[in-house]
Amino acid sequence: MEKDTPNCKPGLKRILVSGPESSGKTDLVNRLAERFNGAAVEEYARAYVEGLDRPYTIEDVEHIARHQFSSFEQEFPGKEWVFFDTWLIITMVWFDVVYERVPSWLDDAIRGARFDLVLLCAPDLPWIPDGVRENGGKERLQLFDRYKMELERFGMEWEEVRGTGEERIAKAEEIIYRKTGYGTI
Repeated sequence: MEKDTPNCKPGLKRILVSGPESSGKTDLVNRLAERFNGAAVEEYARAYVEGLDRPYTIEDVEHIARHQFSSFEQEFPGKEWVFFDTWLIITMVWFDVVYERVPSWLDDAIRGARFDLVLLCAPDLPWIPDGVRENGGKERLQLFDRYKMELERFGMEWEEVRGTGEERIAKAEEIIYRKTGYGTI
């Protein structure tokens, strides 16, 4: 039986989908946006880096971070839900891991933006290499642990999402309903 569309309270609900590379973030964002008749904010870093004809630089990562920051304030007319495919926490960790420094403005930007919920995708899906992904194997697991640590440090409401295919989507929906109080299953 098809679930009813969520009965939403007034105001835009922002859900961040985060996690290490190749953990199903993009698919989850797109499926949830469709399910909740919401907006999907694509992963800007991937498109940007794929468009470069050279290795990315720290300046490129700063550009990506500023774009991600501005995406939080975007207008989404007619939508009550918006799902973000990654955001500044991943970029902050990227700065730290690759360049061993983080722009001073990033911490305040993350603290100032409140998501209703963060879905942290576990690295329980196979890692599929491509031209942009850099961190498979143990690095992916280490990044997953680091993202959890940062979500805690920033006091963000988050839940881990595991499983494959429809199981993963159903788990994410259940978490959204339970944690945000919107809609019914």
